[in-house]
Amino acid sequence: MRFEAATEIAADVEQVWAVLVDVQRWPEWTASVSRAERGEPGSLSVGATARLTQPKLRPAVWRVTELTGQREFVWVSDTPGVRTTAEHRLLPLPDGRTRVELAVSQSGPLAGLIGWLYGGLLRRYVRMEADGLRRRCEQG
Repeated sequence: MRFEAATEIAADVEQVWAVLVDVQRWPEWTASVSRAERGEPGSLSVGATARLTQPKLRPAVWRVTELTGQREFVWVSDTPGVRTTAEHRLLPLPDGRTRVELAVSQSGPLAGLIGWLYGGLLRRYVRMEADGLRRRCEQG
């Protein structure tokens, strides 16, 4: 199962990145996250963790597995039978704006069942995150 959302933001990639990696503040701009706590102080880096609480889902710990400059980070959350991977990608556009591409995918023996049960919710949450990020970055 894979769920994707994209948007274009009227802000440069550095501004969008700064908002995106400030994980503890996500509840301020997306209703898909009600609480976010970083596991360690400092900037987001490979191996860093965060515990996210999302409405209608169990709290989950996410661990950063990839981070490329101010362009992309990927993190994973493992639960029995399912590995969830979330991708956050920023692409600078020629006019100074930024294209944001978000994706959530699931694998493992229970991925099909979880996708069937929660697919609509996960699709909405990815869209909410993209739209909320755009609104926050364009506030001025």
